Amino acid sequence: MPSNTLPPVTCAPTPDVSWALDMMKGLEALKTAEELLPDVPNAPTIGVTWSADEIKELDALKAINESLPLDAQRGLLSVRLSILTEDTTSPIRQELDLWRQANSDGVRVIGVARDLNVSATKVPPWKRKDLGDWLQNRVPEFDVLYFWKLDRFVRRILDLQVMIQWCQRFEKNLKSLNDPIDLSSPLGTTITTLIAAIAEIEATNTGVRVASLWEYNKTQDKWLTGAPMYGYKTVKGPDGKYVLDHDEQPYRHLRWVIEALLKRKKKPSAYRLCKILNRARIPGPSGGLWYGTSLLVILRNPALMGLRTEERKDYDGPKRSQLVYGSDGKPIRVGPPIATPEEFEELQAVLDGMSRRNLNPWTPGATKFLGVITCARCGGNYTKRTSVSRGRQYEYLRCRDCKSKGENPGELYGSLVDVVLEELGDHPVEHREYARGAETRKKLKEIEAGVSHYMKELAPGGKYARGGFVQETAEETLNNLMRQMDEIDPEAAKDRWVYTAGGKTYREEWESGGMERMSKDLLRAGIKFVISESQDGEETVGALLIPEDVKTRLAIQEDQFERQF
Repeated sequence: MPSNTLPPVTCAPTPDVSWALDMMKGLEALKTAEELLPDVPNAPTIGVTWSADEIKELDALKAINESLPLDAQRGLLSVRLSILTEDTTSPIRQELDLWRQANSDGVRVIGVARDLNVSATKVPPWKRKDLGDWLQNRVPEFDVLYFWKLDRFVRRILDLQVMIQWCQRFEKNLKSLNDPIDLSSPLGTTITTLIAAIAEIEATNTGVRVASLWEYNKTQDKWLTGAPMYGYKTVKGPDGKYVLDHDEQPYRHLRWVIEALLKRKKKPSAYRLCKILNRARIPGPSGGLWYGTSLLVILRNPALMGLRTEERKDYDGPKRSQLVYGSDGKPIRVGPPIATPEEFEELQAVLDGMSRRNLNPWTPGATKFLGVITCARCGGNYTKRTSVSRGRQYEYLRCRDCKSKGENPGELYGSLVDVVLEELGDHPVEHREYARGAETRKKLKEIEAGVSHYMKELAPGGKYARGGFVQETAEETLNNLMRQMDEIDPEAAKDRWVYTAGGKTYREEWESGGMERMSKDLLRAGIKFVISESQDGEETVGALLIPEDVKTRLAIQEDQFERQF
């Protein structure tokens, strides 16, 4: 495959790369409503429907909270639920109750961490999307972490122990509305641990019951629990039990895809099929857009034949599901087929043939700077691919989401490294550390008390307002206290992150760590190398987009929970 020589790379933002900024704004607009919603107390829990009365009550609670003193304790509210359905009301109840408790405690709410459809058994607090960001990056902003009930917060005693240690390290408190949890005393910490042990036992028993139900469900031709595969729906049979039947519209869409792959002489790619489905505004399996990966998972699933399947435990390829056999040694039928056994077998052969066009496509770890090098046209990632033509093997980088031309990996990587070193290589490597302001606050409070005392006693009628040596000495002391107050940085009285240089530059750091270290740092900092083609299509242009807060993003940040495991 021919290579393309990259011209000198420019660094954004400049007028020449306004197209890249517009493209990134367009991609931001495609984010889900949850991601677009600002993480502030004024935004109610998304993903559930709030009634007019509930919104009115929430506004009233916020108004009360905003009237609290500015120096009041600051609280973070944590709302979590494992399963979110259209009928879910628990997140709303949790959030309103938490606001009421914060107002009762005189705590100013500075944020709400909302994690819905998240299992507390599988995902500890510090790994949840919303709460995890607060615990890792926004520690100085709150003093108390509120949650509705302990099992809404954690389900494993080890997770609670880690959180207790974290709270002790950063001088934070945990508070539950429905459990006697308070870490301000040794007794409160002991009670919290005991409650967590009970919650873990309950979660274990629930897990055993659920696993037993799934094992039983697999052996039945009725549909007892769980969501069916795309293309099917549950209907009540003559005996009152649920069975599977075709879901008319999804069934028709799948039949169109299957026939396109089996009957057309030129087989359309999964990308092409998804593009047509999306243009026709046909919702995907999750209600959003169609993607090649999700479409191929459906087409590879033997459930298309109306048979019971389960996830492969030894999965190492594209066929993620396998048939479940009954006591008679035959596959268990649970519904009418979308594809006949003959069609399914032929379909797998077609998909196998299409997947052999490239050797090891999208191999994990094969692409350097994955997530950093992106396409100006669609925002997709450039990924390394390998193909064979006339006995020769070629490696090239190409956007996996659109038909961009291939780029020479060595030249593209080299251009990226050169421009990154030029722009950031001389920056010092900094480390983020947590600094407490308690000692400074204490000292400042003592000075303020002294200033108040001397100002009062130097006023007419005060014991120092008598002239002579006594008054002069008091005035000198007051001036000395005022100087000490002026010398104290107000920021030093706050709990905050501080950044200290480690003595090395990023050039030295990346020269020793190589491209892998540079790639991780660029990803963490949100730096993008956007690739576009010139208008005549002859040249390739790369633009380095650097966030304004790159200094703090690049700083080495200790994972506050990693060392616990």
